Amino acid sequence: MSTGFAYPDHEARAAEAAEAARARAAGETPEFETEKMSLNMGPSHPSTHGVFRLQMELDGETLTKADPVIGYLHRGDEKIAENMTYNQFVPYTDRLDYLAPLANNMAYAIAVEKLAGLTVPPRCQAIRVITAELARISSHLMGLGAFGLDVGAWTVLVWCLNEREKLYRLFEELTGARFTTSYTRIGGVTRDVPPDWLGHVNTFCDEFLPMLEETLAMLTRNKIFMDRTVDVGVISKADALAYGLTGPNLRGSGVALDLRKDKPYSGYENYEFDVPVGSKGDCYDRYLVRGEEMRQSARIIKQAVAKFPGGAWFAEDAKKIFNPPKDKVLTSMEELIQHFMLVTEGPQMPAGEVYFEAENPKGILGFYIVSKGGGVPYRLKIRSPSFCNLSIIPKVSVGCLISDVVAILGSFDFVMGECDR
Repeated sequence: MSTGFAYPDHEARAAEAAEAARARAAGETPEFETEKMSLNMGPSHPSTHGVFRLQMELDGETLTKADPVIGYLHRGDEKIAENMTYNQFVPYTDRLDYLAPLANNMAYAIAVEKLAGLTVPPRCQAIRVITAELARISSHLMGLGAFGLDVGAWTVLVWCLNEREKLYRLFEELTGARFTTSYTRIGGVTRDVPPDWLGHVNTFCDEFLPMLEETLAMLTRNKIFMDRTVDVGVISKADALAYGLTGPNLRGSGVALDLRKDKPYSGYENYEFDVPVGSKGDCYDRYLVRGEEMRQSARIIKQAVAKFPGGAWFAEDAKKIFNPPKDKVLTSMEELIQHFMLVTEGPQMPAGEVYFEAENPKGILGFYIVSKGGGVPYRLKIRSPSFCNLSIIPKVSVGCLISDVVAILGSFDFVMGECDR
């Protein structure tokens, strides 16, 4: 895989060695110099959090050049989308950020619904908000645990995984799957929430918040953790905006951009929550922002559960978009024909183009869709947050020690599934 990375100049090193030999022969004392070396971190390395490769040029332990290499997980998702119906692509969105599939499902479904001019009922919106915020907590817990492990805090990872296991039980109760849920549908969700599920969600939030405080207390004032993260990997507000960073990585640099507040969707405007921001833009600030975001997600979920609306959980008037309930498919000829047409030809969309972006755990996830009518998108492009967030690695890591690179990568909380897509 060819990149723009240039290895240390061997000709210049040979010339320096010849000059040193000449100086020694002449009885002169050569000036002390170190030799630069190149080193690959990844693509299979615990600190790269997936198949990510970082080509580095080192002067001693100091980074003088860095070149991120991506593409090891490329699956051609955008091209695949052009060869299947809108509904068939839902499971592929699970595999973008596979740590938050419920949030990915929602972003894609709303993009297609926007193309169709479709609005889902309040009950469906509330379900999507609850599942998206649960996915945010799940993703941030994995990011927090992995970041802690990167800088030597093993216990934090174990505690975070324990809380994620509780979330996976909730996901399984709701969707029937733990990991790749494929729960959201265009025009609704796969099924309504099961009995007592909302109570289980409320109980989780009540138990999770004290556990979160205990987990964060392990790191927030921990001297080792602070030494590894404070003033390390500093990203200025201007650089964060210039490189297109989004999500906690942008907010950690002091930019209060959150689409849930700035361009509300799925009823987010009905909930009270704060947008945490950092002051320095270092690794420590990005950690603090994610910690506070988990508190705010639990706050949103409890509000959504408290005022959970009744009514339908799918758009009942969207007969050419949403599959009819199964009991009607088995008893009514009209619904049977509708189901057959949706499965074989896909939901029929008007011609046009649309872009929708959602505030996902890693940042802004956007879908740009071009339709020429029919059940298959003509073009589909994905704006993935991890791809943009990783673009600043060469700028932020040069001049750091090699051990700082591990902390910087951990603080970015990226996932290669959506970066390579």
